[in-house]
Amino acid sequence: MTRLAQRLSVVQPSASIEISGLAAKMRAEGIDVISLSQGEPDFETPAAIREAAKAALDAGATRYTDVDGTPALKQAIVEKFRRDNGLAYRTDEISVGAGGKQVIFNALMALVDPGDEVIFAAPHWVSYPDMVRLAGGTPVAIRCPAESGFKLTPAKLEDAITPRTRVLILNSPGNPSGAGYTRDELVVLAAVLLDHPDIVVLTDDIYEYLVYDDFEFCTLAEVEPRLKSRTLTINGVSKGHAMTGWRIGFGAGPADLIKAMAVMQSQTTSNPASVSQAAAVVALGQPLDDIRARNVIFAERRGLCFDALNATRGLTCRMPEGAFYLFPNCEGLLGRRTPTGETIDDDKALARYLLTTARVAVVPGSAFGLPGHFRISFASDTERLLEACRRIDEACLALQ
Repeated sequence: MTRLAQRLSVVQPSASIEISGLAAKMRAEGIDVISLSQGEPDFETPAAIREAAKAALDAGATRYTDVDGTPALKQAIVEKFRRDNGLAYRTDEISVGAGGKQVIFNALMALVDPGDEVIFAAPHWVSYPDMVRLAGGTPVAIRCPAESGFKLTPAKLEDAITPRTRVLILNSPGNPSGAGYTRDELVVLAAVLLDHPDIVVLTDDIYEYLVYDDFEFCTLAEVEPRLKSRTLTINGVSKGHAMTGWRIGFGAGPADLIKAMAVMQSQTTSNPASVSQAAAVVALGQPLDDIRARNVIFAERRGLCFDALNATRGLTCRMPEGAFYLFPNCEGLLGRRTPTGETIDDDKALARYLLTTARVAVVPGSAFGLPGHFRISFASDTERLLEACRRIDEACLALQ
């Protein structure tokens, strides 16, 4: 058997990707599975962006580019931050990677030494802890239940900070909860961070454009300019522009950190795909009309699923401010028995039960650091979403 590197013993495969793979396998076997596990818009990339990629191919954009982004894309990102967030950056303060995940990973590899702590709210995106461990650091997940809106409070942040704290990751709107920080909430978190000048902040803003009702998106460096010099503001085109497969993410921050991230990227993937970068230039310059039209549909789906899940015995659900996830609490179902006599001991067992019995794929909350919940994505066809909710309701009613 091949001897594998010890570093792999501290990481796990992405739970959402793993469950999506199981669902795909069942569908390949002819089983009618509805997968609500993947965080991906079900809409096509807008036509103007696709046409830009075709034009770039015809123009010969098939060669290596600068390691961390073409000048044209970096300039488009500078304009995006100026226009949408009121933030001024130079192109040497911009990093482009193969998705937001690579940008976060590069930053952690550039910032974190063994023994350093990286703090973030739980529930959290599944990849944060494992990326921290791969960088040699210690992930510190701060439990933030529904009672606190799944959000970090100043008191919890202060309590979590130690002399070893190196990085805070702040995700808004968040995966898996959809929770978004208001301007006032960011102001009071910023006040804590101003008292701890050695902490670098990574703000994961990938769901910036996916917000609902009257929620106003804002980002930390915009709210508190004194933190801009030690904040890496991360975003991308995957979610808002329906470009998940194009793999373009970006970050804006201090030039020395950006340079270090470029060194890291130069020894791993080198540049993101040249054609994807050309398409992203056009995406970032587009009006937000397509996004607003999709958000109307997402908001409708959010409401339908919210009502259905809250009407299901044993489930309670909070209305999210953004993203395309719901994160219902399922503690009311734990300890019950399935029709075949198995006990639902935890959220993982419930997810297995829903997959095998209801033929609905969801991701257990324990994968996001907050057991007793599960995540569904409502970025799916509305009719299939309603059918999935009906199946979940029927399966939960069958528990004794």
